[in-house]
Amino acid sequence: MAQYAAMRSIGAYVPKKILSNTDLEKMVDTTDEWIVKRTGIKERHIAAEHESTSDMGAKAASLAIERSGIAKEDIDLVLCATVTPDYFNMPSTACIISKKLDITNVQAFDISAACSGFVYLLSIAKAFIESGMKKNVLIIGAEKFSSIVDYTDRGTCILFGDGAGAAVISATSDKKEAIVDIHASADGTYADFLVTPAPGSVHPANQKMLDKKLNFVQMKGNETFKLAVKTLTQDVIEILHTNNLQASDIPHFIPHQANYRIIKAVGDALGMKDEQVVLTVQKYGNTSAASIPMAINDIYESGRLKKGDLMLLDTFGGGLTWASALLPFAGASK
Repeated sequence: MAQYAAMRSIGAYVPKKILSNTDLEKMVDTTDEWIVKRTGIKERHIAAEHESTSDMGAKAASLAIERSGIAKEDIDLVLCATVTPDYFNMPSTACIISKKLDITNVQAFDISAACSGFVYLLSIAKAFIESGMKKNVLIIGAEKFSSIVDYTDRGTCILFGDGAGAAVISATSDKKEAIVDIHASADGTYADFLVTPAPGSVHPANQKMLDKKLNFVQMKGNETFKLAVKTLTQDVIEILHTNNLQASDIPHFIPHQANYRIIKAVGDALGMKDEQVVLTVQKYGNTSAASIPMAINDIYESGRLKKGDLMLLDTFGGGLTWASALLPFAGASK
């Protein structure tokens, strides 16, 4: 009997502290009106000083496991997507999250696909399950972006927030529950559009690196915006066409929450109605790999997401990377 992959549950964690646009007005040369007009963001949540990426990831993951109805002992793979890991290169944040959840003797690793990370993880979980290698995969997108943001750079500090989202992807023989399709791709030609230059083998850790602020995220905003709209729109057109679907067939279009203007441009280009488009950027900002699972969790907790509802995920991030996915929600409705 064929084995498919299904999203059994969703969970998220948002830090308590809120950094509003009014707060940012006191830190950099900007205004609430300008930020809202350009990005749609009104506030973002910031992790406490002692709160790490793995702390947030573990809380989101714990909720996802609880809602899945699957025993923690049955999780056989833990994956984390992050560009703000607890530690530079090792150990992986997935390993730390596994320890915090008391999931032992289970394969765990991180991936780096920036804002596309969660959908990349979906594709990996799907492959592991459909090949028969794993049964229950815990996937986590978690970011403490405040740890790599320069709060004197008004071009980037207004955009990013912290948070985590997680899901349990499980084997099923019921094709109606199965992830329908995932498209994921990348083009390193545009690597310099969104980059954290150091530390790494190009710019090793030293005083010069710190003096030049190379440990903070850098972004070519205008170029990224234009390419994001074009790529996100084209990716959705392709995945819908491949699966003989129309935009009107999608109850929940869940784009990466980077900028309201990007989301609006893509939604309009696809002919999506406002009620189809999930929007959380105004209250969370861009939480990178955590963005999409946090948005799914929002519609789950509000009661909008029901068992069997079809979701269309669409994302774009540093690398450059992009990905889209079509899948029903196979968990119980709230």
